[in-house]
Amino acid sequence: MPSMMGLLEERERAARQRVEALEVELRAAEAVLERFVTARETVGQVLAEPREREEAPGAPSDGWPVPIAGAVPGSVVPVWRDGLDPAVLAPNYQRIMEMLAGRSRSDGGAMDCRQLAAGLGLEAVAAKVEGVRAKAKRLAARGWLAEASPGMFSVVGGRGGGS
Repeated sequence: MPSMMGLLEERERAARQRVEALEVELRAAEAVLERFVTARETVGQVLAEPREREEAPGAPSDGWPVPIAGAVPGSVVPVWRDGLDPAVLAPNYQRIMEMLAGRSRSDGGAMDCRQLAAGLGLEAVAAKVEGVRAKAKRLAARGWLAEASPGMFSVVGGRGGGS
């Protein structure tokens, strides 16, 4: 029969090995986290840069990065923060913001996706309305719009731009 001290030493050794394995796993997870933090900070800095002029792709440039006038179709919708202008949004998102900002200035009411689709010049068919709904939901999830009740969107104060 094994001794009590021998059993305790065996369990202690197993526990130490488990701790060492977890420390290795923790260091790897911390390295991944650090890469994500760095990437998020870099993207935030790029999105916060002033967009004064646009240069043609491939045009020679004196410095790096090349500033552009605004986002292009297919751009990622950034999370809203102080100082971020709707010009960083892709054109279709900017149109939604402009429409809701105009509505907000006139009577302050929210709009549903059918009204938004019609205001954007789209047919009020399910496919078009759902596309507008997806864009509005994305804007709301990232803090650009408010969704007071399901499907009713409005601009959050100060985020609609000056147009």
